[in-house]
Amino acid sequence: MTETADIAPAHQANHQKLLIVDFGSQVTQLIARRLRELSVYCEIHPFQTVTPDFLAEFEPRAVILSGGPASVPDPGSPRPPMEIFELGVPILGICYGQQVMVQMLGGEVVRTPGTAEFGRAYVSPGEERLELLRGWFHGEREQVWMSHGDHVARLAPGFEVYATSPGAPFAVIADPERRFFGVQFHPEVHHTPHGKVLYENFVALAGFTGDWTMGAYREQAVQAIRDQVGDARVICALSGGVDSSVAALLIHEAIGEQLTCVFVDHGLLRKNEAEEVVGMFRDHYNLPLVHADESDLFLSRLEGVSDPEQKRKIIGGLFIDVFDKHAGEIGGAEFLAQGTLYPDVIESVSFAGGPSVTIKSHHNVGGLPEKMGMKLVEPLRELFKDEVRALGRELGLPDRFIGRHPFPGPGLAIRCPGEITRAKLDILREADAIFIDQIRRHGLYDEIWQAFVAILPVRTVGVMGDGRTYDYACALRAVTSVDGMTADYYPFDHDFLGETATRIINAVPGINRVTYDITSKPPGTIEWE
Repeated sequence: MTETADIAPAHQANHQKLLIVDFGSQVTQLIARRLRELSVYCEIHPFQTVTPDFLAEFEPRAVILSGGPASVPDPGSPRPPMEIFELGVPILGICYGQQVMVQMLGGEVVRTPGTAEFGRAYVSPGEERLELLRGWFHGEREQVWMSHGDHVARLAPGFEVYATSPGAPFAVIADPERRFFGVQFHPEVHHTPHGKVLYENFVALAGFTGDWTMGAYREQAVQAIRDQVGDARVICALSGGVDSSVAALLIHEAIGEQLTCVFVDHGLLRKNEAEEVVGMFRDHYNLPLVHADESDLFLSRLEGVSDPEQKRKIIGGLFIDVFDKHAGEIGGAEFLAQGTLYPDVIESVSFAGGPSVTIKSHHNVGGLPEKMGMKLVEPLRELFKDEVRALGRELGLPDRFIGRHPFPGPGLAIRCPGEITRAKLDILREADAIFIDQIRRHGLYDEIWQAFVAILPVRTVGVMGDGRTYDYACALRAVTSVDGMTADYYPFDHDFLGETATRIINAVPGINRVTYDITSKPPGTIEWE
């Protein structure tokens, strides 16, 4: 079995910590994001794992109880341990978290017709002032986002009402003496415009000083890597993306020549990508790097294959074989480094305790650790994407790499529907390079989550000069997103699209028609295959 590296405890010991108890809300990660933006270190843990022993070891300075889909009055509904209310630290209950706190402390939660609220609502302040609400109200009422069917019917002893809404007479409650607070709405979501103020007030009254910085993280992570690895050798699967690049630089800073990176060129990269990645790491960082040019192997195995799932399986299997081969040539490595991020870790934990609801495994290189008998080093597994970029800046990674759009592991194979040929890949690379150049020229690159060209498995008739053409059509794709789970197409103006189409058709032999994909996700996906 794989031994997953967990360097979190070394970091936790050096930071003021906030615990988020997760009851299954779809937006719990947004709570963590709000707090990290305030330089507060926090961790999300499912309620089942928050035991009295866990609390004693974690030693949180404050606790947030998340929302969730369950109904508090139902038998067997989720509960935190009673000991959580005996820690003597501030507690903030959000939606379900508010209700479960009230119920456990002697109040009552019920479900009655006419008191459910879903969507936009407005909260009005009560007569008494509350430190949690300082500076929050911008007028006589404040917009919030509600999503509840149950509601508090009777407060627990010590609690008072500090704000109400038409459907939630206990919209904001508190027991100031014990520093227990509850809100029926979700301050973490975009539709509660000033929700950040509530989190600022909560962490201030809990005494957080904002000690979570990338400079401090860098120092502690370097020491944690040294403690874990010792004098053993480490290999890192380097893709050139920001996650693997930052992980490689951080580990190299910690252990130097004990690290070797393996960059596998499968012949499905963007224009000049291999040269840029290899050049940067060899020339600027003097980092031991194996450039494994295996493009002939991959492209020969993909010849004649049209089914997208078969493409992915072939590429994934070959990647494992190739990486295993080159790792064997290096010899003696005991650890495999991966750029696993905190959202991957969260999503790999099953809230209900069963594998059927696990969103995805967080091991980025599937199958490798087990096959190779190696332990994992995952120095970024506490970080969100923007924190990784901030750490990359700390490490001196160039901005052009820090801000790069995501690029899929199968590469251009899934942007080439139908059969893959070297000729089609060459056409696709040129068209894609022009599209990205256009986006950069117009100053739009950082507004877009991901942009690329797909070459379509159809040919169309065109006219160029006085002659007839019969060439490929291509589709431009550009989307905005927060996390890649949902996405909207980017609203280019027609002048931009016309200019881009003209450049591609004039400069790329083999394409005579350009379209723009305006499908959102869902129902579509970001990639074409």
